Amino acid sequence: MVFSHLHWITKTGALTLLTSLLFTFSLYPRVVQAQTAGANTCGDPFQNHYGPFDYRTATKENLKLVEGAHFTPGVESLTKPATTTFAGMASDVGYTLHVFPNHHRALLTMIKLGERHKTDTPPGAKFTVECYLERAVRYRPNDTVARSVFAQFLGKQNRKQEAIQQLNAAISDAGDNAISHYTIGTVFLEMREFEPALAQAHKAKAMGLQWTELEQALKTAGQWKEPGQ
Repeated sequence: MVFSHLHWITKTGALTLLTSLLFTFSLYPRVVQAQTAGANTCGDPFQNHYGPFDYRTATKENLKLVEGAHFTPGVESLTKPATTTFAGMASDVGYTLHVFPNHHRALLTMIKLGERHKTDTPPGAKFTVECYLERAVRYRPNDTVARSVFAQFLGKQNRKQEAIQQLNAAISDAGDNAISHYTIGTVFLEMREFEPALAQAHKAKAMGLQWTELEQALKTAGQWKEPGQ
């Protein structure tokens, strides 16, 4: 099983990574829907004055240099700015995403900033929230976590078919990574797409993952079936 790209997720954190956004989206009005962005409107994530680097494989030195200055615990929790004010905190998160376009935690934080400010483009950000998500999957199409975060964002924008497209692409790249399949199943469940959520739960379990939260959630919804039933 490959865990390197999810080195910061614990057993409980695997669900928290994505389900925490449910709470975030419930607190604030939905962001005004943005059009699906492309390279022309969202910039080129492959060109940057420093990097870009794949978040999953970046060195500790590269991460420390950027996160230590721009993506501090205070920025991630939206409680303490790093190099700017509260109003412009998205500039630090944006800087992080320019260096690491698929930085999973920074993507989640940018989404929260969009919700906090009730806008597509949080103050200090160069692009819209959706652009940062689009850039992440364009930079590394095989990053199943980035696609799952993007899918959840789209699902909460009532763009279910686009969300499902992201999840199906993630499934294709998940391979034998049980955690990826489990996380994808969690997003399907949030969208009440029970059949694919069940399939992903079965797949993760067959690969040896012993986490039970997704199975229990499906049972609570009356949607759990044992494999082969």
